[in-house]
Amino acid sequence: MGLGERRKALTFFVFEICCMNPDVTSTIKELASPLAEEKGLFLVDVELKTGGGTEVWVYLDGEDRGVNLDECADISRELGFLIDAHELLGDKYRLNVSSPGLSRPLSDKRQYKKNKERTVKVRYWKTDEDVEKLEGIIAGVTEQGVLVNPNEKEQTEISFESIIEAKIIPVIK
Repeated sequence: MGLGERRKALTFFVFEICCMNPDVTSTIKELASPLAEEKGLFLVDVELKTGGGTEVWVYLDGEDRGVNLDECADISRELGFLIDAHELLGDKYRLNVSSPGLSRPLSDKRQYKKNKERTVKVRYWKTDEDVEKLEGIIAGVTEQGVLVNPNEKEQTEISFESIIEAKIIPVIK
């Protein structure tokens, strides 16, 4: 499929999404997901920031690898075309496509598996009223949650539903 044919197909796809979903962030997520999947990546999040102008942040990750600059540039070009073609944001906006980096919390279950054996700091609901904090090594990931070793003798399983925030802590070795 040539670039022109691809853009026509994507434009039709965008038209269908826009008519069904008026929320811009959700629409951009629906547009970015298949573009990321074509590159073997997945969409982590989309953020819209306004103030001195509109900024769109699209965060991508790979299940077993990182994201490279060329992939971000390709997806940015395609996504920018789609946003412009359907006038989702008007003429003036800034589109940023990148990996989430270490400063952003983990928000997708697939990110935990990728970060196995790294140090994580987790805030989670221990009970309906009790918030707990735990720092340790990601020992494993199940369908229900993440296994964290705070020390060599303990292991805590934290369900994904109870996690408030989880961040990878960079460790220099």
